[in-house]
Amino acid sequence: MPETPKPRTGAKAAAGPKADSAPPAEPTTGKAKNAAAALGERVADTAKRVGQSLQASGQTWVEGNAEIGLKIIDQTEQNVQQAFAAMRAAAKAKDISEVMKIQAEFIRQQGERSAAQAKQIGDMIVKVGRDSMTPLRPGGAK
Repeated sequence: MPETPKPRTGAKAAAGPKADSAPPAEPTTGKAKNAAAALGERVADTAKRVGQSLQASGQTWVEGNAEIGLKIIDQTEQNVQQAFAAMRAAAKAKDISEVMKIQAEFIRQQGERSAAQAKQIGDMIVKVGRDSMTPLRPGGAK
């Protein structure tokens, strides 16, 4: 003879006939989709800002290095002109002691020029590096 189901008692009986089943998944799924979409937008926005910062940084670096290159060309031109001026003066010298004096003066001046030029280029390199990094820092230029 088949057994009849026993009536439920206790907490399960108070909760109703479907106390063991899970709540509907749709509201939770919708929230998860919304959260995923919001996260996707934040990631996309962040990636876009990073890309713009990298582009700005690269542009600053390119422009700064072009300026450094032009400065080096100017300095080289100045050094060559000074060398030719010293050679002309040495060619017009009356004796070897005057040639030695001209050569010594040229070497002294060239040493001073080289030190000043190296400092100038070094300062420019530091500035380009600093300016290139500004867009990558938090709150940097956009």
